[in-house]
Amino acid sequence: MAVKLNQRAFDYAKSLVADGKYVADERDDWSEHQPSTKQQNEFIEQHGIDEYGRWHLGVDDERPTDTKGHYRFPYGDFEDVHRCALLAAESRAGQRKYYDIELAVAHLHGMLDALRTRQSTEDR
Repeated sequence: MAVKLNQRAFDYAKSLVADGKYVADERDDWSEHQPSTKQQNEFIEQHGIDEYGRWHLGVDDERPTDTKGHYRFPYGDFEDVHRCALLAAESRAGQRKYYDIELAVAHLHGMLDALRTRQSTEDR
């Protein structure tokens, strides 16, 4: 399997985090927060497969580009980046030795942590 970083999705995720479009949820929340198959299919129907791909940090070159299977490592719910999705992606990428994806996810995770730290400092 030839899975590699989806640079377009990584850039989009960075811009979403910078714009404050993220959810600072807990590690195990992704099973409840991830879009259902129905929501994914509706999103594709409304926005197209390319837009769906912007919500996935990995692409599998061995799968057709016009299928959901081409896209791996989701990081959000089509509105916001989710910390729990990043943590799940970081773990899976590390296990499968997809180092470019693991580094990208770690970068996004670091951005979220920095923003959360800054926010808690400002709240004092």
